[in-house]
Amino acid sequence: MSSPSIADAFWAAPPIARTLTAATLVLSVNFWLLPIISPYRFIFVPQYVFKLWIPEVWRLVTAFFITGPSLGMIMDPYFLFTYCKALEVDSSRFSQPGDLFVALVFICSIILLLTGIVFGGGLLMGPLLLALAYLHVQDAPDAMMTFFFFSIRRKYLPGCMLLVAFLMAGPQEALKQAFGLAAAHMYDFLTRIWPSYGGGTNPLSTPQIVQRWFARPAGASTTRSYGTAFQSRPSGSVGAQVQAGNSSGGTWTSGFTSGSWGSRGPGRRLG
Repeated sequence: MSSPSIADAFWAAPPIARTLTAATLVLSVNFWLLPIISPYRFIFVPQYVFKLWIPEVWRLVTAFFITGPSLGMIMDPYFLFTYCKALEVDSSRFSQPGDLFVALVFICSIILLLTGIVFGGGLLMGPLLLALAYLHVQDAPDAMMTFFFFSIRRKYLPGCMLLVAFLMAGPQEALKQAFGLAAAHMYDFLTRIWPSYGGGTNPLSTPQIVQRWFARPAGASTTRSYGTAFQSRPSGSVGAQVQAGNSSGGTWTSGFTSGSWGSRGPGRRLG
């Protein structure tokens, strides 16, 4: 039996994690190593995005998928894939199709707004990674993990990442990454804290159209750390028709009183 190829491993990965990681690798290679397209065209610059003549709206997306130089080209895609996969597969809060996509759109929008106001743009991979790390540790905040050579509780991971950014890249980069932390906390507040403890409703529920985009084929299963979820069959499928026929009598016994069994006689006592 042949071993799985790189293509098989790629398509077996969760869709959001593999797509974002692949985009990061392609754009970062172009940005740092082989500048086929001018690297400056990928940076978020509000003046070019919101201009009247041919607005460069792609900058709203590409700025999030440019890694740091040298070692960052390896580590940043690794952490991006790790955190995205953990949220997409193992997190119960993103159990519905498209939940993580909505979270990313909201978080990236807040990062763009804050970065554009304070710094006038820039590269935004750092804030996105910190936001994903914050959401990742919320599932088990008191569990232990290893950060470099130290054992810490998972809830301290975002703070440690922020401290490393301050020491290695300076206060400006640390402040920019803090915007990702603020965006992720805002999302967590609106979707978990406010509905659970404040008596409010979740204003960021996933629309039906987005759920259909990310829905798996009928009958497909999704393996998660807390169980296996099966996608329901559409209403027109054979299984649904059989179920509808069995429930037409309004009680659970209708399956035995209709069809071929219903045409039988009353039966006779044996003996």
